Amino acid sequence: MTTESATTRREFLLEAAMSSLALSALASDVLASQQPGTATGLPTRVLGRTGERVSILALGGWHIGSVQDPSEAIRIMHAAVDDGLTFFDNAWDYHDGGSEEVMGRALADGRRDKVFLMTKNCERDYAGSMKCLDESLRRLRTDRIDLWQFHEINYDNDPDWVFEKGGLKAAIEARKAGKVRYIGFTGHKDPRIHLSMLDKPFEWDTCQLPVNVLDAHYRSFQKQVLPVCLKQKVGAIGMKGFGGNGIMRQAGLTPEEAYRYALSQPIAAQVVGLTSLEQLQQAIALGRGFTPLSAADQSALAERVKPFATDGRFELFKSTQTFDAVLHRRQHGFTAETG
Repeated sequence: MTTESATTRREFLLEAAMSSLALSALASDVLASQQPGTATGLPTRVLGRTGERVSILALGGWHIGSVQDPSEAIRIMHAAVDDGLTFFDNAWDYHDGGSEEVMGRALADGRRDKVFLMTKNCERDYAGSMKCLDESLRRLRTDRIDLWQFHEINYDNDPDWVFEKGGLKAAIEARKAGKVRYIGFTGHKDPRIHLSMLDKPFEWDTCQLPVNVLDAHYRSFQKQVLPVCLKQKVGAIGMKGFGGNGIMRQAGLTPEEAYRYALSQPIAAQVVGLTSLEQLQQAIALGRGFTPLSAADQSALAERVKPFATDGRFELFKSTQTFDAVLHRRQHGFTAETG
């Protein structure tokens, strides 16, 4: 090896080490931003560049819309707010708008100003995005959305569509008009597609992505996407902490293990699906009692699931269309029945 090549290699290794140290420091900053919960509240963390403090657990909009009795769904949401779970997730298409409708009813009694309200735009073009926004505002009975995210960026051409078809233009105009405060995107299919969005010429406020222990071994968002979010100060919001439809249970993990692992990652919050007051109470207890897993314990948990995590059998939302919304399948020319 020549002196020049040896020097180049040393510089490369030094730069890599510094980059790793910088990322480690950024990750530590996210966890260090956590403020403890109280008898009537959950711990909070800072949501990326927004500077907003959000509860470390977010109430999942799809699940709350699946509660058969709307009055019970409203009781769950009221209890959540009163217990400090004040980050509310939703999307324009959840249960054909039913999730937004029932959430709007729950927040109409004065609780709206107590929550950080997020919903998602299912369209990619300008006119469709504006229509989504107007309908979401009406259903949620509010004059502004705290966080508006482009929903299910799951297909390779979605990032281009958002820019070329005018969806982002609509979001920026909505932000200027005060109807939207922050802009982000979500997806659960492939880290490459998230990275394509993050590489676009726009400063995203947030990014919602799968965060669970199985993800460490298969198309890993936490290994490939989270570091970029940290570097760009994009607030990371975890989802599918229990794998989607409880598949973590099939993998032999308890909800406590699954969510403690997820919350030990450098994310601002983890979305949890709640369909009963009992589940809410369990989530509140988990959030208030949360302490991060050590690096060794995280590695041990990841090693435990490795034998059945590397082929993606429990993360079908990454490899099939089974978990894709019907609307988005049709946007891309697929039938609703495609698996």
